[in-house]
Amino acid sequence: MQVIVHGGAGTSVDEPVPRQATLDEAADAGASADDPVDAVEAAIRVLEADTRFNAGTGGAVQSDGVIRTDAGVMTSDRDAGAAASMPGVEAAISVARAVMEETPHVLLNGVHAVDFAADVGVDVECDLWSEDTQQRWDDLDDHPEGSPLDHLEWIQDKFGTTDPEGRDGEASSKDHDTVGAVAFDGEKLAAATSTGGRWLALAGRVGDVPQIGSGFYAAPAGAASATGAGEDIAKATLTRRAVRHLESGLDAQEAADRAIEEFGELTGSSAGVIVLGSDGTVGEAFNSEQMQTARR
Repeated sequence: MQVIVHGGAGTSVDEPVPRQATLDEAADAGASADDPVDAVEAAIRVLEADTRFNAGTGGAVQSDGVIRTDAGVMTSDRDAGAAASMPGVEAAISVARAVMEETPHVLLNGVHAVDFAADVGVDVECDLWSEDTQQRWDDLDDHPEGSPLDHLEWIQDKFGTTDPEGRDGEASSKDHDTVGAVAFDGEKLAAATSTGGRWLALAGRVGDVPQIGSGFYAAPAGAASATGAGEDIAKATLTRRAVRHLESGLDAQEAADRAIEEFGELTGSSAGVIVLGSDGTVGEAFNSEQMQTARR
């Protein structure tokens, strides 16, 4: 089983060594799985359980003080499932897989996705707050009240910023630490991505991660998982773009490089992508400061 996992693209990270150890553990979990879907789920579950990554436990808090998780998964047979905006759900990837395998749909969201998760045996009462997230939330001088427009005004200089008061306007690495995995067993491919969102997004915001062709994509030619500035990834359909380059004859590294180059030209923003081709080639590219990965 070929597997590549990523731990997010962004600025330089705290604790890079233990983070890399967790990524290596995730890749090992995926490589020992029986099929590609098992592989990407197993890999991502390791990352969702580690507060160093912005997925599952340790996700980013939204403007109403709630952490909501999103995930998506797709196979080269074009089976797909996603789940979004789920409070209290650490194993978002397992919910996305259940949507793919147990329903006629490709996306469930909100409280109904949480109810579905409970019905299929996924824990829905998890404490998703890390000490770091709690401290960042507590350090804010105020918390918004009122209508969505009141919240929107409050987040204008805070969305995605590393400083609690938004003074420096720079994105924290933690805000881009979406996790993802792609796997190939020689016949079938799978791609999956999971996230806890971005810091101080408007309550209910959903980014690229559960959108097919944006945060994740798979087709007979290959599979890809993305990370970075979610709104721009969605507008550029980054993973579909990468796989399209595989379909045009590029190998995985060439496809990843070309997709990120185009993404930067189109958006002026930062992102990363991992790519696995049906020819067995593997690629990764990013235009941010860093993107930690592991391969098996």
